[in-house]
Amino acid sequence: MNKKLIQELKDKLEKEKFAIEEQLKTFADKDPNLKGDWDSKFPQFNGEFGGAALESAAGEVEEYGSRLSVEHSMELKLRDINTALENIKNEKYGKCGDCGKDIDEKRLEVNPSARFCMKCQK
Repeated sequence: MNKKLIQELKDKLEKEKFAIEEQLKTFADKDPNLKGDWDSKFPQFNGEFGGAALESAAGEVEEYGSRLSVEHSMELKLRDINTALENIKNEKYGKCGDCGKDIDEKRLEVNPSARFCMKCQK
């Protein structure tokens, strides 16, 4: 793979990483004890009970539950991006993580963080 394409894909990966991290920051904090892990912010209840306060609290808990799955998906994408950036750094980028063959350049252009060739992805 030529160096110009690798640089273009690296730039694309870094931009995507930045965008995902910025999104995560809106509802989660980095876990200082576990690399690559984010923790969704749990709702802060104001201590009121009854009617509208309970409905509000229930809505916040429901939203928290929804954020957990979004957080997990974003963490997985970040993991793949970080792996791809590390592989670029170590000159191992573009190799299938299963069979070791080259991943098609067109596949990498569409998904620069792809870890497997099309055959192994299936």
